[in-house]
Parts: sequence; structure tokens; C-alpha cells
Amino acid sequence: MHGSTEVEAGQMGDQEVMSASGEAAGAAAGYAPHPYIGGRSAALRALAAWRMRWPGAPRVVVLTGNPGSGRSRVVAGFLMLCDPEYRKQLPVDELDPATVPPDLPAPAVPDVRGLTSAQVLWLLADHLELAAGRATDVFAELGACEEPLAIVVPDVDRAGPVRAANEPARLVREVLAPLAATPTVHLLADVPRELAAELAGALPSGQVQVIDLDEPEWADPEGLVLHAETALALETGAPDLPFTTEPDARRELAEALARRAGGNRLTVQLAVQSLFAHAEGFDPADEAQLPATVGDVLDLHARRLGAEPQTLRQMLAPLAFAEGDGLPVELWRPLADAVAGRDMGRVLAEGMLLAAPFVEPVEAPVDEDDDASGPEASAEPAVRTLIRLTHPALAAEIRSGLPDARDTQTKIAMALLEAVPQQDWSRADRYVRDHLAGHTLDAGLLPQLLVDPGLFTHADPITLRTAIEAVPLDQLGAPARTYLRTAPLLTRTGAPADMRAALLETAFVEDDLQPYAQALHGIGLDLPWRTLWSVPLAGVASVTAGTLPAAEEADPAAPAAGRRPVAALVVPAGTPGSRAVPVADPPQPEAAADQEGSPEQPSPATALLLHDLLGPGYVEADPAQVLRPSDEERAAGPYGLSRGADYLRVWDRASGDVVTALISDSPFRAAELTPEGVLVVATERGVTARQILAPAPAPVTATAEAPEAAAPTVPAQAAAPGQAATAPAGTTSADAAAHGRPHGPEGDHS
Repeated sequence: MHGSTEVEAGQMGDQEVMSASGEAAGAAAGYAPHPYIGGRSAALRALAAWRMRWPGAPRVVVLTGNPGSGRSRVVAGFLMLCDPEYRKQLPVDELDPATVPPDLPAPAVPDVRGLTSAQVLWLLADHLELAAGRATDVFAELGACEEPLAIVVPDVDRAGPVRAANEPARLVREVLAPLAATPTVHLLADVPRELAAELAGALPSGQVQVIDLDEPEWADPEGLVLHAETALALETGAPDLPFTTEPDARRELAEALARRAGGNRLTVQLAVQSLFAHAEGFDPADEAQLPATVGDVLDLHARRLGAEPQTLRQMLAPLAFAEGDGLPVELWRPLADAVAGRDMGRVLAEGMLLAAPFVEPVEAPVDEDDDASGPEASAEPAVRTLIRLTHPALAAEIRSGLPDARDTQTKIAMALLEAVPQQDWSRADRYVRDHLAGHTLDAGLLPQLLVDPGLFTHADPITLRTAIEAVPLDQLGAPARTYLRTAPLLTRTGAPADMRAALLETAFVEDDLQPYAQALHGIGLDLPWRTLWSVPLAGVASVTAGTLPAAEEADPAAPAAGRRPVAALVVPAGTPGSRAVPVADPPQPEAAADQEGSPEQPSPATALLLHDLLGPGYVEADPAQVLRPSDEERAAGPYGLSRGADYLRVWDRASGDVVTALISDSPFRAAELTPEGVLVVATERGVTARQILAPAPAPVTATAEAPEAAAPTVPAQAAAPGQAATAPAGTTSADAAAHGRPHGPEGDHS
């Protein structure tokens, strides 16, 4: 969820500020109107029947309509009635009983805004405390429930961290459609019209009902008039004007606004806000001054203030293309300059009255450092001001009115790229780091951007992954494909920037992109290791390290100065370059005292393969010559190694502190840590050697036990804070880690 877990009138819905007066709306039927919706009785009756599960009521309801039709507001008002605590604040006894659902536990209501479809699915799984480990298991568990389960999914059109990636369609196909097909699930979803037919079409007609708020059956024009009339009333904070103080004039203007807007609530809302901002020169009797569309509101408002409509649209264009929760106020002017192709400083400074009806500020916490934590972190995080348009449909109108939206997006993307100080992504504004990929995707330029390891490291991995996945694979270069391969590991763990860089560094070496791996050591982060080499070798059963004597050494016990460090790999017999050896002869890894879990033992069908320890390349030598470190040499090394099911930990033998941790998207098969701090790891994908770069502690003389309480520096696939599926009453799900399921911010349960 974003923010409170309660249904709050100020934070949910289409952000309309109007609600109908109880006396006027309820007089005809003898019932009071819903105090937040002020109408839509037909829709509320249908939703109440769905919640009551009346005989003949549909199991799935798809709520749709044009942008600005008030879908979100209807869902928000309905959820107020579904929430046992919130409904205590409503005059339930005065409402039409057919619009009031029974007093049942609140339905599950995931907040999908800004989330991927995978995140939404696991948000639900966590909230419902399902034990599923895969997406298909979620739907299977829901289907096995003994009692019907009510799920309400509002604001589907606002899903996804990247607008151009079209996450709403993916959410419908991958989450909502399977939910709708699950017999035990009773689903209510607020869906854009272009997706409503697709969702409803997959079900038998008796199981689904489509409520289109723009159709005559559901439109409620009288409710819209009452909305406008109430908003124009002086008691609601309207300025002292003839059409706000005189009831007859107010009613006449409200009827004219509703009629001219064709039932679109957003058009009426913006028109009222425009009049409140600047009513001078407005003649309510002149129908030409009444807007028929959202675009008309913009143009009429600009002309009334003596400005060119194009100027207003240029001012608002950066906000219309903004990603996430809004645009940092500091970036508004440079992006407006880029869009207009001229200096917009004076226009913005003098044009706040011009823009005021269409924008709103948002306070967002500052996240200056991915690693900000501990006692030095502020208990109350600082906030920054973001600016956004008041409604997504307003943004869509501005984008559609541009002569070339892609060219405008290109100008914005280039301006954002220029805002990166000396191309140092660690110093870039958080908005630029996280959302430049979304802007370049929309401009058709994303593949050209995906060559910078600094961007890969510092950008939010969920947002960047979503943007990259929207590009056809054949258009991506090798670095982008490596990132895409590694992204599930980054998103699942929520790793900080230094660990993201380390995981990517290894991935680049694995994909033979060493220059990119090397570049990650020059971006100002302290990486915990340097990847020395990697080989795609399947079936490795065991790894160990040792040395080969120099060619001129006659005495194997001679000093080790000239010896060549090697890694001995136990591989399946017949592996090219390997040598068959007796079962008892292969070198064994370090004793299991430092291991959580024992390495696999070699079988008779294995062979030995030698690889240089410190660099790429196999070694042609007799395995019998490999000299293994003594127990004393191992014990004197500064580091110890602990192995779990899906992670490895390197720890300081003296203090027991964890130096670094390693996780993998491929199961571990074996691991060896040399006294010099070289970690050789075999997974199902292959073998990789890493030189530990953490400051080495002082050597010790005895082997320390693996620390029980030490935690990996990479979060062990923990859930993202603050993200939980909730019912309106504030019910929150248990943290995913409490259930022992391996997933995190992305909801990737692999």
C-alpha cells in the first residue's frame, strides 16, 4: 500500500472535490445520498448485490468508463461501506438499504498503483497468508478455499512503475483474469474500457457483469448536477461570486456544466477549479465559455487569463510525461525549457495562477542513499516536493494535443540525461536515476541508454527491469541482456547499490563482458569482491584450491613462492580436459566445520579438472601434484565460510562479523575459500572465482566457529517495507519473511 491502509476520501478516487448535498440528492427517493459519492445509486446497488452474493448476482464485476468518469470514486465510496470500522462514521441508517452491503469482514484490497503484476499477485498472497511458492500455486490455493473470498482491485489503469510499459494490460492478463476464473473468488475490478471487454469476455455471461458508468443505465446525470451544485456553494469554500451565493444561479450553472460536459465528472471538476482560480470575464450565460472536454477546460482557462493555450500546455507538458508520483519541482523548469525550445523561467514564475487548477504538490520522502540506515539515519526522513497533474486523464489530454509526443519525450529524456552531474549516477537526482529509463522507453531510445554500468547500479531495479522487459529482446545489446538476466536477483533481494554492483560485476564476467565488470570498480562504490574468472561448467560436484609446484621445483616441500595457485574441480567423467582419477584421490574441500551443509561427495563416474585460481584458463598438469593447504594454514586465514541452502557467508574468524554474503539465482553445489581470500563457488550454471576485497582482519591461530547470529549483507529476500495488500480497515499482511518464503520487493518467488 501507499500511505494509510484506511479508505480515505482525500486519497482515493478520481480526486474530485465535490459531493452532493444530502437534502437535494435524497429528497426524491426519501433516502440520503452516499456522503462521498452523492449519487450513483444504481451502481452502488449492483455492487452491494455482488458483495451480498444475492441469488443471481454475478461473481465478477468489471467497473469501467471513460477517463474521468468517476470509477475510482465509486469504488472508494463502496469500500467505505464494506469497511466495518469506517462505516460507523457513515449515516448507514439513512441510506438506501439496497446500496449498503452486509456487515462482513472487509474484502482484500491491493493497492496496485505503481506496482508490477508480479508484485500485486504476491501482495495478495502475503495478505491472504498463502503458502504458495509459484504464481500458479496462488490460484490453485485460492481455488481450494472452502469459503468465498472477496477481492477488490481499484485503479488498474495506474498499475506499473513505467507508464509506457503498459502494465495494466499485463495485470489484467496475468492476475485479474486468472482470479476471475477461480470459482471461489468474488472479484470487483476497476478497469479501463479498452481492457474491460477482454477481462469480461473470458467468463460465462452469468458470472460477470460490466458496469460502464457512461452508459445511460449507470450514468446518473442528476448526481453530476448535484456534485457541481454542491461544489459551487459558498459553504464549501467557493469565492463570493453571483453563481456561488445565489441558489438559483448556482443550480442553473451546475446544470449547464453537467450538460455541456456530457456526463464527464473530471471535466466538471476542472471547470469549477478553473472558475475558482480566476472567474474574471466568465459569463455563465455564454455556453461557449463552458467546456465540453478536459482540453476545453485548459484552453478556456488560458484565454480567460489572457494567455495562449499553447503556453499553458507547454508549461504542463513535463508533468504530463512525469513518471512515478510526480516530478521534482526543481526539474520542472529545465524540462519545460526543453519542451518549449525556449527559456520558460519567466512564464513559470508568473504563471502559477495559470497552472494552479491543474496541478497539486506531493510530499515524498527523500532517499538520498541506498544504504542509509543505523543510528546515524534520521528518525524522521526529510521530504521533497513533487508536482503532478491532478488526474491521469488530464495528462493524457496534454500528451495527445502535442504535434509529436515522441519528439517531446525525446527532448525531456535528453534534458534529464544532461542533468546527471558529469554522468556520475551516484550524484544524479533520484527521479533521474529511477525514471530516465521510462522516458527513453517512451521515446524509443532505451536500448541506446543501456550501456552504462553506473545506471544499472544506481537505478531502481524494479523500475529499470520493467522498462527493459518492454523492449524486444533482439533490440537489446549484450550489457542489457546481462542486466535482464540478473534483474530477478536484484529485485528479489532489494539489495543496496554496492551489492547490486557486485552481483552485476560477476554477471558481466560470466557473460564475457569484462570491460563492464571492470567499470563497476570505478564508480565510487566499495565492492565486496572482484570476480577473477567464470566458466560455464555444468555438473561440478566439488571444488577445492591448492598449488602446483614450479617447474624447477624438485622438492614439493620447498617454499611456496614459485607455486601456481589452482582450483581443482570434480566434474563428470568425460568432461573435456579432465583426467580420470581414483575416487580417493580428488582433493577435498575445507572440512565442514565452517560449512552449513556438506558438499556433494565424488562418485566413481567423476574426473578432475584443474583451473588457474587467479585468472582465466585451464591448467594441464597431473592432479597428483596439487598441494592442498594444511589445516594449520586454513585456520590461520583471516576468513571463514558458512554455507546455507541459498546463500554463502564470508566472515571474520577473529570477530565473527560477516564480511560479505553471496546469493545466487542458481543452486549452490560446492564452495571453497582459500586462506588468501579467494572464494571459488560452483552452481548449477558453472564455476566462479572471486577475490574478497573487504579489509582483511588480523590472522588468527585457531579456527573460529561459524557465527550463528550473523546476517548476510544482502537482505535474505526480504519483503519491501510498506508494501502489503490491505483491506480498508487497515488490515495488513504479515511480512513475507515471517512465512519463510523467498521473495522480496518484486515478489519473485523463484
